[in-house]
Amino acid sequence: MMVGFPALMYYFWVSLEFHEGRLFYPSAYTKDGLSDFFWNEYIGKIVQAGLPNWTATKIYMGYTLLSFILAWVMPGPVVEGLPIPSLKGKRLKYVCNGLSSWYFVLVLSAVLHVTGIFRLTEIIDNFGPIMSVAIIWGFTMTTLVCISGYVQGTNHRMSGNFFYDYFMGGPLNPRVGPVDLKMWAEIRVPWVILFYCSVSCLLKQYEMDGQVTAPAAFMVLAHFFYVNACQKGEECIPTSWDMFYEKDGFMLIFWNMAGVPFTYCYASIYLMKYQLSTGTAITHSLPYTVFLYTLLILAYWVFDTGNSQKNRFRMEQNGSFFARKTFPQLPWGHIKNPSYIKTEHGNLLLTSGWWGIVRKPHYTADLCMAISWGLITGFGSFLPYFYFCFFLVVLTHRVSRDMERCAKKYGKDWERYCERVPYIFIPYIF
Repeated sequence: MMVGFPALMYYFWVSLEFHEGRLFYPSAYTKDGLSDFFWNEYIGKIVQAGLPNWTATKIYMGYTLLSFILAWVMPGPVVEGLPIPSLKGKRLKYVCNGLSSWYFVLVLSAVLHVTGIFRLTEIIDNFGPIMSVAIIWGFTMTTLVCISGYVQGTNHRMSGNFFYDYFMGGPLNPRVGPVDLKMWAEIRVPWVILFYCSVSCLLKQYEMDGQVTAPAAFMVLAHFFYVNACQKGEECIPTSWDMFYEKDGFMLIFWNMAGVPFTYCYASIYLMKYQLSTGTAITHSLPYTVFLYTLLILAYWVFDTGNSQKNRFRMEQNGSFFARKTFPQLPWGHIKNPSYIKTEHGNLLLTSGWWGIVRKPHYTADLCMAISWGLITGFGSFLPYFYFCFFLVVLTHRVSRDMERCAKKYGKDWERYCERVPYIFIPYIF
């Protein structure tokens, strides 16, 4: 994974940059054919247009540093996480200033673009080199966090295998000042960069043609939904499983710093590169376009309110809930007097709202949004569908793991829950 996924990212980038999104293969499966494929078609293209440069470093590391500073200084509510056993039940405090930071970045980027100080189209113009900087930073940050865990003695649940521990992580809650590095990397960096990749593609299209197509606008809207949801609901993150249990290693750090922003954007990049290569923008019929916009918006509503219902229910149980009027507050985002099943362990299993209809409503909505990102590009390339395929595999594994873990933990209480909520993804189907 630590070698293969970065290599796959470069392979997909070469496909987008030089092959109009088509996957490319050796011309012949001989020693010379494979050598030519690897050194000329793969490595040669990376050297030609994908190596880090000073412009890419300023763009990526400049935003990364800015986001860290904003996480340190911007105002926001303080929320306590769950009691951490390794800290003798201590509940860490998290400054949830993602929304104020997000609005600041939106205004700043607009000013920089309009004044010409930094044209946002430079992101798509330097996409390969920026991705390379992100990959290097993903390894660098992982190494720094790994070293800090050994120096400060904050490692947990170590296996003794260096590579496994480097991948899974050692420290549980690494911090610099008031900034929790795990939450910063999960919320502040990947989704904002993803959004600006799509914005850069849209602005590039406008500069070329003087107009914007519905698919390009669709991807900006889709990624705005995601990043805005992360920032406006940040107060729900401190009590999540990632913050409570997952250690901070390569798996989380690299994925957030490089994987998410530079693989989830393939639909936007494909739309732009296809137009640059062919001179024709991808468009669709009005009914098809309206259908996909409707699917995206409805799926987002379920995704947003489903996560809100679950996290607010959880926060009410641990005493950390407070009303926050962030934009947008969608209907059915908060369930009053919810029904639930109380287990022998004392845990409460929510059976109201979307969670009374299916067990994983947010996953269903997430997958619907993911497939819409691919469908808006048509069927000329697999790459816009990579996110959906990857996510489907991840969620299938995660759901099967969760079902098994919950059945073992809750026993008959879980059987009662499954009788109450029999469907996992889609009512009456699955």
